[in-house]
Amino acid sequence: MSSDLASKLREGTKQSHTMAENTAFMKCFLKGIVEREPFRKLIANLYLVYGALEEQLQRYSTHPVVSLIYFPILNRTANLEKDLAFYYGENWREQIAALEAGKTYVARINEVAETEPALLVAHAYVRYMGDLSGGQSLKKIIRSALDLPPDQGTGLHEFEQLPSVEAIRAFKGQYRDALNALPVDDTLAEKIVAEANYAFALNRDVVHELEDDVRIAIGDHVFDLITRQDKPGSTERSPGSTSVELVAAD
Repeated sequence: MSSDLASKLREGTKQSHTMAENTAFMKCFLKGIVEREPFRKLIANLYLVYGALEEQLQRYSTHPVVSLIYFPILNRTANLEKDLAFYYGENWREQIAALEAGKTYVARINEVAETEPALLVAHAYVRYMGDLSGGQSLKKIIRSALDLPPDQGTGLHEFEQLPSVEAIRAFKGQYRDALNALPVDDTLAEKIVAEANYAFALNRDVVHELEDDVRIAIGDHVFDLITRQDKPGSTERSPGSTSVELVAAD
């Protein structure tokens, strides 16, 4: 049996963190540039991703590995439906469309569910720990940039059952403990880390597909100024860094 899967995931995905934080889309985002059209397309594709992930997690809710990291309080689908109604209107289901990268992401989640369900752990880790970590900072950026009305437009990052910073921090500790208690050997642990890195790549591909929309919205010059330099990733920096971690492990 493997131990300390949480640390293995954190250490084993550091480079993926850095690459995710250095996408042009995320660089613009962290500068407070959130354009409504590409952002709502992102939300639509994340809705499709979470729909697949949560359907499979629920399907395997008695699986000896998956069941131990299945926390329905983390489910994002209903919150994303509220976001989509806000950004697209009540007929949002007729308006949203999957990007090619979004289709690939969904297909991968369904593929591992059929072939090796334990790898769903990797996809859950990357998405939910991201939402509970850097997502809480991104929420503030979104609210400010889009001048959103109270309680609308950031449902993805709202955890009603974890209403405070302290509650989120405590839950993240609980989640890490659950990861470390999983009945997986070193070989499976390595597979989970590899799948987590692939999940990061799938996420990057989705935002890459939206970069042209951002460039068009803000202009080539501003886009190039913001995106030309890469920076060290937050998980590679010293403690106390103010950078946004996409998946934190504080």
